[in-house]
Amino acid sequence: MATNIVIDKVKRTPIEQQRVEIVERKGIGHPDSLADGIAESVSRALCLEYIKKFGRILHHNTDQCEVIAGGSDVFFGGGQILRPIFILIAGQATATVGNEDVATNEIAIKAAEEYLKTNMPHLNTETDVTIDSRISPGAISISHIFETKEKTILANDTSFGVGFAPLSELERLVLDIERFLNSAKMKRKHPEIGEDIKVMGLRTNGKITLTIAMPFVSKEVPDWDYYISKKNEIVDKIKNFVALKNPRHETTIYLNTNDDEKNKIAYLTLTGTSAEAGDSGSVGRGNRVNGLITPNREMSLEAAAGKNPVNHIGKLYNILAKEIAEKINQETGAEIYVKLLSQIGKSIKSPLVASIEVVDGDVDKSSVESIVEEEFDKIDNIRERLLKNELHVF
Repeated sequence: MATNIVIDKVKRTPIEQQRVEIVERKGIGHPDSLADGIAESVSRALCLEYIKKFGRILHHNTDQCEVIAGGSDVFFGGGQILRPIFILIAGQATATVGNEDVATNEIAIKAAEEYLKTNMPHLNTETDVTIDSRISPGAISISHIFETKEKTILANDTSFGVGFAPLSELERLVLDIERFLNSAKMKRKHPEIGEDIKVMGLRTNGKITLTIAMPFVSKEVPDWDYYISKKNEIVDKIKNFVALKNPRHETTIYLNTNDDEKNKIAYLTLTGTSAEAGDSGSVGRGNRVNGLITPNREMSLEAAAGKNPVNHIGKLYNILAKEIAEKINQETGAEIYVKLLSQIGKSIKSPLVASIEVVDGDVDKSSVESIVEEEFDKIDNIRERLLKNELHVF
């Protein structure tokens, strides 16, 4: 495979030296993240059912999921759902093998309900949301690649994956803050925190500005004064958390900048997500596989969530590119960008090209080639880690 590996030292301003950097993360309760999470949980559930029944994963892609906004009337201390959130699961999946059927749509709905119950504790899956699944059988032209009896797994598409390492200070901060706010420990102390948390980070002129949108759960907030007291308390905890990260830049934090003090209008939800009232979501419209949206970096626009973990390049190569970049960075300390390109019908372990770009620092060519080849040899492990829910894809 070494002939397909191209290593270049490129002239580019390293991310930490760029004058302006913007980073975003959509938290687990954001409508786009909900679509990603449901799509991925459906794929995982189908994989486990296929393995249980047939001893192997069959062709499927459930990366079509729409979270369609509902309606609600919310006020301090409570509120009501006026129109449930509607979730439509689509895509394709093998539904019949010989004389045996697989209840793909029933499996999908159950997986979606379980995902919401686990990740959205304030959302009642019986009253606050309606879930429908319209998964259809897969296309024969793609299924025959997936169903090949050869030991070599063939790429489902001519597509590419992109990854980079290391994360910048701002990228790491944005990622960690959302996970901190949505952590079980934080929720035990602050049950008023909803899951639809968005963190937008800006670094410019030697300063970091973090603008955070975080819904408060209305039944946990009796009035405006309580809201403000809790908001201030949470801001202090974010500041303390940031201080522990010891950022090199002065950091300013803003929380819920759309609040209207004069009219006592706060960011409240019943369910913890803005999907209950006007905000819809789609698979692939949010975070990349590293959990971030990074306009200063090269990114793939591929939606990884819900794609099958056996031969779908849009999932496997994006994860693999990220891990190759991280491994090379750990070995060399250099800022690394990786692009992996497949050809439909060719082995997923033999990319058309593996492009490695080195921004700051020198690397040993043979060492980098060894890392790339080793990671491609282990690509099947990505599937196993996905089935065990050990990898994030959004």
